[in-house]
Amino acid sequence: MNKTYSFNQDQMNGIVEDTYTNIINECEKLKAETNCPNEQVVALLSVIASNFAPLVENKNN
Repeated sequence: MNKTYSFNQDQMNGIVEDTYTNIINECEKLKAETNCPNEQVVALLSVIASNFAPLVENKNN
């Protein structure tokens, strides 16, 4: 069973904000060093996000 989760205010103003800033900075650095388009960064972030997405079983089998 999946329980709903949300960050508390201290986390939002601390680690969550820091993590967001770090991710944005690293993406900008990646673009600057590789000259890749935004779409490539989005594709990379999508791959990363898929590592954290829950697995969904195919119920048709």
